Amino acid sequence: MPEPRNTERLRRYWDKHARSYDRQMRFFDRALFGESRTWVCSQAGGDVLEVAIGTGLNLPHYPPGVRLTGIEWSPKMLAIARRRADDLGRTADLREADAQALPFADASFDTVVCTLSLCAIPDDQRAIAEMSRVLKPGGRLLLLDHVPSAAWPVRAMQRLIELVTVPLGGEHLTRRPFRHVQAAGLEIEQRDRFKLGIVERLAARKPVGTS
Repeated sequence: MPEPRNTERLRRYWDKHARSYDRQMRFFDRALFGESRTWVCSQAGGDVLEVAIGTGLNLPHYPPGVRLTGIEWSPKMLAIARRRADDLGRTADLREADAQALPFADASFDTVVCTLSLCAIPDDQRAIAEMSRVLKPGGRLLLLDHVPSAAWPVRAMQRLIELVTVPLGGEHLTRRPFRHVQAAGLEIEQRDRFKLGIVERLAARKPVGTS
């Protein structure tokens, strides 16, 4: 777990950027991620947990019948997500919490979703372990994030950019969530990479018979 002082510094960073976040993401959704939010959210069903829900940009993409819970550690981003849910008429339990220590019992959810957030969670491996813990046996983990490019010149550029983004906001460009999902014992059902391998979409299932 990160030191409390560093955690609060990162929380303040994301609070500060909450108002501009949607505008920034509109560009990246068009240029990099395309329909990936729909790809992820359309596969969610039953009791759904979205980890690091941010400003709620995924809310319009969920099927009507899901029972949605969302957690976010930035209070200002969470406030925007709550307003967005109200505007959409979407019933959702949105609460402040830490992805690295989810406040839910084991095997609580049919689906866990996390999009474009593992890059900025201080301990991404711990967060994925927590997502696996709260999944029911047979439940699905759905992830979207940017990862190291398949092209070495782009990877080199990503590592250079990290020299700024990691100290500033804790944002990593070269993490590999796939490896942590495998380490958690989940079964990979689908894995897509595109845009020179920078974008990764992943669907995995928790084996039946596991706790």
